[in-house]
Formats: sequence, structure tokens, C-alpha cells
Amino acid sequence: MHDEKDEIIYVGKAIVLKNRVRQYFQSSRNLSPKIQQMVSHVRYFEYIITDSELEALVLECNLIKEHNPKYNTMLKDDKSYPYIKVTTQEAYPRVMFARRMKRDKNKYFGPYTSAGAVKDTIDLLQKIYQIRTCKRSLPRDIGKERPCLYYQMKQCKAPCQGYISKEDYQKSIEDVMKFLNGDYKQVLQYLESKMQESAAELEFEQAASYRDLIKSVEHISNKQKINSAGREDRDIIALAKAQTESVVALFFVRDGKLLGREHFHMKHSLETSRTEIMTEFVKQFYAGTPYLPREILLEYKIDEKEIVEEWLSAKKGIKVKILVPQRGQKAQLVDMARRNAVNILKLDSEKIRMEEKRTIGAVKEIEQLIGISGLKRMEAFDISNISGFQTVASMVVYENGKPKRRDYRKFKIQSVSGPDDYKSMEEVLTRRFRHGQQEKKQMEEKNLDVAFGSFTKFPDLLLMDGGKGQVNVAQRVLDELHLDIPICGMVKDDNHRTRGLYYQNEEIIFPPKSEAFHLITRIQDEAHRFAIEYHRELRGKASVHSVLDDIPGIGPKRRKVLMKHFKDISKIKEASLEELEQVEGIPKRTAEEIYHFFHTS
Repeated sequence: MHDEKDEIIYVGKAIVLKNRVRQYFQSSRNLSPKIQQMVSHVRYFEYIITDSELEALVLECNLIKEHNPKYNTMLKDDKSYPYIKVTTQEAYPRVMFARRMKRDKNKYFGPYTSAGAVKDTIDLLQKIYQIRTCKRSLPRDIGKERPCLYYQMKQCKAPCQGYISKEDYQKSIEDVMKFLNGDYKQVLQYLESKMQESAAELEFEQAASYRDLIKSVEHISNKQKINSAGREDRDIIALAKAQTESVVALFFVRDGKLLGREHFHMKHSLETSRTEIMTEFVKQFYAGTPYLPREILLEYKIDEKEIVEEWLSAKKGIKVKILVPQRGQKAQLVDMARRNAVNILKLDSEKIRMEEKRTIGAVKEIEQLIGISGLKRMEAFDISNISGFQTVASMVVYENGKPKRRDYRKFKIQSVSGPDDYKSMEEVLTRRFRHGQQEKKQMEEKNLDVAFGSFTKFPDLLLMDGGKGQVNVAQRVLDELHLDIPICGMVKDDNHRTRGLYYQNEEIIFPPKSEAFHLITRIQDEAHRFAIEYHRELRGKASVHSVLDDIPGIGPKRRKVLMKHFKDISKIKEASLEELEQVEGIPKRTAEEIYHFFHTS
């Protein structure tokens, strides 16, 4: 279902789609307030025919995840779960952080619930087993470059120099994989003996270091509190519901051990049942997670259980079971997850309320202040330069009061020389909206429904860093492009602090300590930060410009060769033509160019 702005507001499926859609428009039916509101916004339907219920389920999950429809029950978190990857396909394997498991014949351990814990574990393994971290291709590159700093720090045995045999290195990798499989005993014994040795030799700092590593390993091993007689993988899912917000608690059991817990917030309507919430969570979560257990224990049954099981089994390659246990150990595990969900909902309810107040609540306040409605997307622009040098601009985007960083854009001013903020802003806005219009036109010509460009989505409110002058510039650009978008100037006081909004030739002062004031301040500061950051980046690039770059035939590679040979730019200036011609990698003609560059007045 699409609204008048062409946004997808609901995705659904049915065996007989006509009957399903008709239910939403029958006045005789007892429609919920949510459905009544949704129907009032529908402008047209788009439908896709599939060959089976399973295909429809997969497509529904994909579309919901891609478009975040307003009226679908939504999983608000979008998390990925990291792995520890051992590159066993390399002659000298590495231990790496990985966001997803690929079919590349390497060994993966996880998934883990904390990226920080994964990084800490990798760091610990590198300290104990001295595994390489470099990207060198071994054994091809053995001996080509000197060992890196990790060798000096005794955190790598330098296989790049041949200081350790391939067999001994492989033994270290095998020990790493034993550790990752839960065999902590060998590691603890090793660390204990090293600590005792260091203490006996009066190397107390080294002994303390081994003591700390022992504590880290014990901490990791102590996390495995729940064990099972079997070695199964399973997920345990329960929920707690309050009004239009629910918390889903998810426990991960891998190889019979409880690895960790996560919780997720679900947004839904007041009348949504627990079965519906559980169904939507299972579909949305397992559409995105990289790993599937063989067994999923639920507090509540889900709709279309057989189809969901078929879908998950096809994804995993073996049978996946979904159970709703009523008694025994499995029911006790589900009850544990339920108690956690209830506790988290209780703790987070106030935090959720405050977060909505500072985001969506602030947006509502801005709507009331300037007298508009339907405000969702805001774009703010700022100019940065130092006396006209490397003038740049930033565009930051906020949706529903939150930054949407993937839509941020930065511009390098092309047509303006010198410090002219008005002309610079005119160029930026023209480029931004003209580009968006061109992309929309291409979409229409190619009959595309999904935006493929970054500028096709226009803001509901345009925010300029400044007052009347910048607003007039923006209005002139929009008029020339025949666009109707409200424009506000973000006005600052004499102390450079946000004071109010300039809108329709009137300055609107924020109520004291209002959420609208705080949100506009955050947006203005973010636009300024993003512009300054880009300007600093360009200045940094300009500052590393070498005089050698001005010589014809000299690029980054030849510049590096010259500096490696002569060590100092002054020695290159003083070098004779013969000395320059003897440099390996510098052609005779380029040597002549260098010599004449420094010796011709």
C-alpha cells in the first residue's frame, strides 16, 4: 500500500489477495483505529504474484526490512551479530573480526552478541598465541619487508620473516580453535606456568600481565553458566507487552551453552496480539540473522508455523523446528526469557518515553511552532571555509527527530571563488535539488518504483544555517526549480547559540528548555560539525602536497622512490643529473625533468 508521497506504508500477503484487501474497506467490519487510519492514507496498491506461500513469506520479509512500512508491526532494532573468523584457507592463517559468515571455506566461530567482546577475545588470542594480523601474502612475501611493530611487542612470531616454521604456526592456530570451541583448560595452564616463571625471575610486571590474562580467560569461561546434557543449538524467545511497545528477549544457546542474551523493541498498535508480535519478530529477525539454530523455543505460537519452518529449514539446509514448550526444562528456559523481557520492559519504559519525547515529540513541537503538518524529513545545510580557501558545504538529514547518517552529503564548491556564503549556498542547493529532479525523471522514464539515487527523496522542511539572507537564497533556488518546500533559518544569538527559527519573514523564539530547541540545536551543531570535518580533511590533503608533485612525470610512486633513495628533499635538489639517472625506477627523461626543475632559474 502506497500513500500520496509514494511511500510504502504497509506490506501484506494472502493466498487470495483480493479478499484480504477488501476486508480493510468494508464499513460493516469492526476495523481497529490503526486500520482506519492506514486506509485513509492509501492512494494506490502494488502487488506481486508468487508461485507459493513460501515465496510470498520470503518476499514479505524482504520488503518489510527494506522499506520499514509505517503500519506494519516493526522490529525497531537492526542488529547484526559478529563472528570470529580463522582464515584456514591461508598458509599462515589469521584470526579476524567478521560481520557475517561467508561460504569461503574458512572457519567461523559464533555468532556472538557483543562486538566489543569479540574484539577483546581476538586481542587476547593474539597476545597468547602471537598470531599475525598483517595482510601480507605468505609465503610469497616472506623476507621482503622488515617485521612490523607487533613482532617487537611480542604479539606476533613474524612468519613474514620465516622466524617460525609453518608447522609450529599451524600448531598455534589449532590451539586458538580449541580455545574458541570452549577448551579453556590448556590456556589457563599455560598462562599459570608463564606467570610463575616470570615471578621466579623477578619479572613482576610480566607476571602481572599474565595474571590479568588469566582473569580475562576465567571471565570468558564463567559466562557459560547454563549447560545441557546434549550439545544442541537453540534460540529461546519470549516477550513482554505494554500498550504499543513490546520487548522481545532472545537467549542464544550454542553447543549446549548459553552464549548470551539480546533484547529487541517492537512497535505496534494497541490491539496487536502477542501471537502477531511473535510472528512478526520471528520472520523479521531470522530474515536478517546470519546463523540459524536447529531449534527455536517460543513463548507463544506463531501464525503459519509450518511455512516458517519450511523457510528456515531451506535457509539452514537442515530441518529447523519451532516449539512452544508447556512443561519441563524447555518451558523453564522460556519462562526465564519471559522474566527477562518483563524486567527489561520495566527498566526501559522510561528511557523509551524520554527518547520519543526528544525526537518525535520535538518534531511535533516544531510543527506547532511554525504551523505545518506531516513533518518527517528535515535537511540542514552549512558552509565552511577559511578566507574563501577550499569552501565546502554539508547536508545533514534528520528523520523523525533522529540523524539519518547514510543520507548525509558533502559538497566541494565549484563555481565560487572567495568567501561568499550566499553564492556558495545557492550553488549547493541548486546541485542538490536539480540532481534529485533528474534522478526522479530517470526513474519515470525507466518505470522504476524504487528510488535508485541518493537525492530523490525531498525534505518536508529545509533548515538553513543563518537568518533572512540564507532563507532568501534558498527560496530563490526553490522558486527557479518550481519546488514548494517550507524553509526555516536557524538563528543564533550573539554568543553563537541557537535562539530561534526564521520562518515566513518572522523570527520564532523557542519556549525555554523546549525539546524543539534542543533538536534544532543538535541539527545545527551537526551540520556545522560535518562541514568543518570535511574542510579539515581537504586542508590536510592540501598540506601534504610536495614540491616534487609539480615536476612533470612525478607521481606518488616515483616520489616515494626518490625519497627512499635520497632520504631528504634537499639532497634531491643538490643531486647531479648522473646521480638522478642512477635511481632505480626513474627513467632518464624524468631524471632530466627533475634536474632542470631545480637548476633552471
